[in-house]
Amino acid sequence: MSSLGELRELAVRRKKGAPRAKEKYPDNKAAYLFLLPWLIGLLGLTVGPMVASLYLSFTDYNLLQPPEWTGLANFTAMFQDERFWNSFRVTVVYVVAGVPLQLALALALALLLDKGMRGLPFYRSVFYLPSLLGGSVAIAILWRQVFGKDGLVNGALAWFGVDAPGWIGHPDYALWTLIVLHVWTFGSPMVIFLAGLRQIPEMFYEAASIDGAGRVRRFLSITLPLLTPIVFFNLVLQVIFAFQAFTQAYVVSGGTGGPGDATMFYTLLLYKEAFNELDMGYASAMAWFLVIVVATFTAINFWLSKYWVFYDD
Repeated sequence: MSSLGELRELAVRRKKGAPRAKEKYPDNKAAYLFLLPWLIGLLGLTVGPMVASLYLSFTDYNLLQPPEWTGLANFTAMFQDERFWNSFRVTVVYVVAGVPLQLALALALALLLDKGMRGLPFYRSVFYLPSLLGGSVAIAILWRQVFGKDGLVNGALAWFGVDAPGWIGHPDYALWTLIVLHVWTFGSPMVIFLAGLRQIPEMFYEAASIDGAGRVRRFLSITLPLLTPIVFFNLVLQVIFAFQAFTQAYVVSGGTGGPGDATMFYTLLLYKEAFNELDMGYASAMAWFLVIVVATFTAINFWLSKYWVFYDD
């Protein structure tokens, strides 16, 4: 710390217009050296491919020949493709139906675990496990067996005399089996909800109880309003993750998106266009359209948040 005399001298020099003494800053070379691997990865694995795909979206490129500039031809063909719009519709239904159901289940279980039951760490770990395994190939294969014609679900329904169809193989139900799988991966938002519930001051509940408020009223007037920032955080994250869903549809449908394109997710069609048809320009255009859609949904969520998200201030 500078002494009083040095501070006075510096003030006099600045008043007289004298050049400032060179200020001393810490040497940041070591910090940049440690950041170098991450910076290389950011430029080489994220920014670089993004810029390349943006260029390829305006070209005709099949991996075997040099890209040929075609302008907006890929986007024009994309908007006229019925399979593109079907995959977009399937994905939007998956997001709109799956995310709210998943968050509702996660919040319900978080409220249950917040009561301080015995073995809470064990139950918390067990409930979080689906989030770790839900996107894996093994769980997708298991889900295919559970909802198959001779699967576990139909076996249980047969005990009650119900002759159920093969859920995975039926175009009216196949997508909903994947939505159920998405809802089942509630562990991650549940843990975040549980952390948010622990931050609500107990005095609010005590005051409400004294005023005669029941459980439902305490939940609607205290828990839910104070938890809206956590709900908003989970909502934004899960919407982004749901739009990127791929493994479940690929494994359950065998990579076809069937039956009848009922499980043809947007990312699955993008994958097929890129690596089955080798139309990298078209696939890049689809990828950038997905970026715009996800950014639009995120912006809408942020805009609407000012009407229902309540912060401490």
